[in-house]
Amino acid sequence: MSVEILDCSQKTATALEGADADQCPLTQAEVLGESDLPAWDHFVSSHPQASVYHLSVWRHIVARACGKPWYVVGVIEDGRVRGGIPFVHMKSALFGNFLVSMPYVNYGGLLVEHESLVQPILDESVRLAQRVAARHIELRHLQDYCPTWPSRTEKVSMWLDLPPTSEALFQRFKPKLRSQIRKGEKNGLHVREGGIELLDDFYAVFAQNMRDLGTPVYNKLFFQLILEAFPKSARLMVVTDAHSLPIAGGFLLGFRNRLEIPWASSLRQYNRLQSNMWLYWHCLRYGCEQGYEIFDFGRSTVGSSTFKFKKQWGAVPVKHYWHYWLEGSHKLPRLNPDNPKFRLAITLWRHLPVSVTRLVGPAIARHLP
Repeated sequence: MSVEILDCSQKTATALEGADADQCPLTQAEVLGESDLPAWDHFVSSHPQASVYHLSVWRHIVARACGKPWYVVGVIEDGRVRGGIPFVHMKSALFGNFLVSMPYVNYGGLLVEHESLVQPILDESVRLAQRVAARHIELRHLQDYCPTWPSRTEKVSMWLDLPPTSEALFQRFKPKLRSQIRKGEKNGLHVREGGIELLDDFYAVFAQNMRDLGTPVYNKLFFQLILEAFPKSARLMVVTDAHSLPIAGGFLLGFRNRLEIPWASSLRQYNRLQSNMWLYWHCLRYGCEQGYEIFDFGRSTVGSSTFKFKKQWGAVPVKHYWHYWLEGSHKLPRLNPDNPKFRLAITLWRHLPVSVTRLVGPAIARHLP
C-alpha cells in the first residue's frame, strides 16, 4: 500500500534557517529551575512547533497522578528561554530507567529558536540522563531534529483539515460513511459534551475497553487533573444508548488551531449500533463549531486497522520521528503492545475482571511511556 505521508521537517528547517544566527550563540544548556517556568511557558506559547504537552502544568499532572518527576533542559539568555526539552523521568523495576519527552501522550521533544541551540540542549539532556542513571532518552518529534540519533519513523498522526461548518464536512464524506453516521441516530444513540461532570461515565467505558485490549488503565485522577488544568480546551464526549447507558467516550484536548482526541474508547458489544462512528462524528462537529482548523485523530501505525479507520474520514498521515539516545550499545526500546514478550501478559489481562484492572492497572500504567 502506497501512502503519502506529510513530513513537518522541511517546514521546520526553513523556519530555523530564517532565524538570526547571530542572536543565538552557542550557550551552555541547563536544567531549568522553578523560577524559570513562567519564562518557559511564555516560550512554548510563542513557538510554532510547540504542543500543549510542552507546558509546565504537566509537571503537576505527572507528579500527582503518576508519581514521576518532570524536568526542562533549556537555554536561557537575558532572562528569556531560547530552547528546551521537557522530560519525565520514568523509573521502575518492571520497565527500567529512562527519560521521555513526553510519556503518556503523542508529542513532546525539542523546541528551539535556532538550530545552533540543538546540540547544547541535547548534550545537557544526555548529562541529565547520566546523572539519574537512565539507560535511554526518547524524544517524540514531528521534526527530524536529531539526525545523528537512532530513530523510529513507523508511527504517524492522522490529521483532518476542518471546514468552517460541520455541514460542509459531512458533505465531504463518502456515502458509506454518511450512512454509518446516520445509523447511530436511527439506533437511538445520544451524545453528551461536557467537562469533569462526565468523567465517571467516560472512565467506565475507557477502563473496560483497556481491559479488553489487555492494556493497564491510567487512574481517573490523571484525566481529572488534565480537565482541571485546561477547563476551556479539555472536553469529554460520551455516547449513550437508548437506555442512557454510556457505551463510547472520547477525551478532547485543543491547542491553538488543532483539536486532538488522545484517548477514545467504545464498548465492543455495542459497535453494531455504530457508537464509534457516532462518537467521532460529534467530536468532529464540535471541532468545527469551536473554530478549530485541524482535527488530530492521534497516533497509528501505517496500514493498521486504526490507521484505516481514521483514513476513511479523510485524515492524512503526518510523520513521527522518535529519536533515541542509548547508553552503551543497547537496542532501541520496545515498550509497547507489539513486543512479543508482553503477549502472555496481555492475554492474561484480558481475562481479569474490570474491577481488578481498575484497581491494579494504574500502578502499572504510570510506568509505561
